[in-house]
Amino acid sequence: MQTPDWNDYQTFLAIAHQGQIGRAARYMGVDATTIGRRLRRLEARLGQTLFEQTREGQILTEAGEALFAHVEAMSIAAGHIAVPARSREGPAGTLRISVSEGFGTWFLASRLQEFSARYPNVTVDLVASSNYLNLSRREADVAVFLSRPQAGPLVATKLAPYKLGLYAGRSYLARFATPRSVTELSTHHLVGYIPDLLTAPELRYAEEIHPECRVALRSTSINAQFAMLASGGGIGILPCFIGDSSSKLRRVLSEVELTRSLWLVTHKDTQQLAKVTAFGSWLRELLEGGGANKLLGRR
Repeated sequence: MQTPDWNDYQTFLAIAHQGQIGRAARYMGVDATTIGRRLRRLEARLGQTLFEQTREGQILTEAGEALFAHVEAMSIAAGHIAVPARSREGPAGTLRISVSEGFGTWFLASRLQEFSARYPNVTVDLVASSNYLNLSRREADVAVFLSRPQAGPLVATKLAPYKLGLYAGRSYLARFATPRSVTELSTHHLVGYIPDLLTAPELRYAEEIHPECRVALRSTSINAQFAMLASGGGIGILPCFIGDSSSKLRRVLSEVELTRSLWLVTHKDTQQLAKVTAFGSWLRELLEGGGANKLLGRR
């Protein structure tokens, strides 16, 4: 059996990471025909089918999963070989960060220029979404989760707690009486998440505050919820680093306060990469330098 070309292995990894041949082609800077040809060549040489075609794209077969573990290790080893030559210039390459939409938009994005200035050879991809990228499949290098992951070859360290409170638009409070107790929330218009589309149990706020509250305006997006509240749509729960940042919102029922935690998560095989450790150190430094107070709603 002929030894496959390393380009074929790189193509295999790109498809596994990107989940679609078209996205893999764009990532590698070649056309989809070339990607497909390399994949067919690799499968023919190995005598195995590596991907199953689905409506969403390509998913690894059992044989593909087994190969992925070996080829990913080869890729990481190849990356380490190049590190000594770049060590004098510091971390380099692309760092993909997966974070929640709220934390990414309202806290991290405005501060990333500091990281970029310190590490100019690192290109930062900030993926801020209600759905996290899969670290086990190497879709991201590092993530900030709302809870500690319970499974997978992942390494998690607790970053910092953050507070949430009830907020309402000033225009809403001008039209309706400000609630004086939690029980009065049942008479108000509430804004929140769609229960059956929650991506994490930590987002199940309404039941924790008052089980009889009925949420009238719902969205999977914390940014959409903010817009609903700022425009006078009702009362809702927001992280304090979001709610306190807008003059259009006012905190109500200050005794209602929830606490959650942020976790820095990496894959065990890539946690020692220079770009990953640099980001982790920078983020902890940011929090210790005052960022943690922002998360707790301390101005």
